Amino acid sequence: MKPTKTICLRLLLLCTVLSVCLMNTDTFAQTAKVIGTITDQRTGTPVPSATITVKGANRTTVSDMYGQFVINASASDVLVISSIGFSTQEVKVGSGNLTIRLQESDSQLENVVVIGYGTQKKKLVTGANLQVKGADIQRQNTTNALQALQGQAPGVQITSYSGQPGSGMNVIIRGKGTVGNFGPLYVVDGVQTGDIAYLNPADIESIDVLKDAASAAIYGSQAANGVILITTRTGKLNQKMQITLDGFYGVQTLPVKPSC
Repeated sequence: MKPTKTICLRLLLLCTVLSVCLMNTDTFAQTAKVIGTITDQRTGTPVPSATITVKGANRTTVSDMYGQFVINASASDVLVISSIGFSTQEVKVGSGNLTIRLQESDSQLENVVVIGYGTQKKKLVTGANLQVKGADIQRQNTTNALQALQGQAPGVQITSYSGQPGSGMNVIIRGKGTVGNFGPLYVVDGVQTGDIAYLNPADIESIDVLKDAASAAIYGSQAANGVILITTRTGKLNQKMQITLDGFYGVQTLPVKPSC
C-alpha cells in the first residue's frame, strides 16, 4: 500500500507542475509588444514622460520625447496612462497600434511644484508670496504699474522718489537689506530688467511678488531684495480676435504758484 500511495502522490505532483507550465506558456504566448503614441487632445502635440502601466501587472514604461512607447501586454489587458497636468486614462489594448489622446486637467496642474518662475504655468506657492491680477491693476487707472500696486501688496513698501508727478518709485520688500541699492529684481516674461516703468498697466496679466528666500533662491544674489515677476497678456488659442483701446488724458497744474 505504501508504494502505491507514493506513486499516486508523485503522479499528482507531476500533473500539477504540467498544468502550471501549460498555463504560463499560454499566457506568454498571448503577450506581445504593444506600440502606441500619446498626444495632447487639445493641441495634438506629443506627451513625453507619460507613465504607462499594465493594470493588475507589474509592467510599466515611459513615453519618449515623441510620445511613443512600447510595452508587453495582451489584447485583453488594460493600460493606465498618467502624466502631470493630464487626467489619468485607461485604455484596452485590443489589436493594432494605439493612439491615446490625454485631456488636460486643471486640478492636476495645481499640484505641480515648479522651481523655475516666469515660464511654467504654475508657480511655487508659499506663504511669503503674493499675486496681484492684471484686472485689479487696470482698475486703478494709473500710467505706472508700480503706482497701481500700492496698497494691493501687503509687506511691499512703494513710495515715490520725490513726490513730483511722473517721478520714479522706490520698492522695498522685507526692508532694506543691501547698502546702496535695495530695489527688487524685476523679471518680465522671463527676462530680467532694471525697471518696469515702461510697461503699460493694461498689458499686464499678473504680478507675482516673491518675498521669501526659498522661492527667490533660483535668481541667486540678485534676489537678495526680493523678486517681482510680471506676466504680460498674450493671445490665446481657439478664441476670436479681440481689439481693445485704452486712452488717457490729463493735465497737471499748480493751484498756487509761490512767489519768490
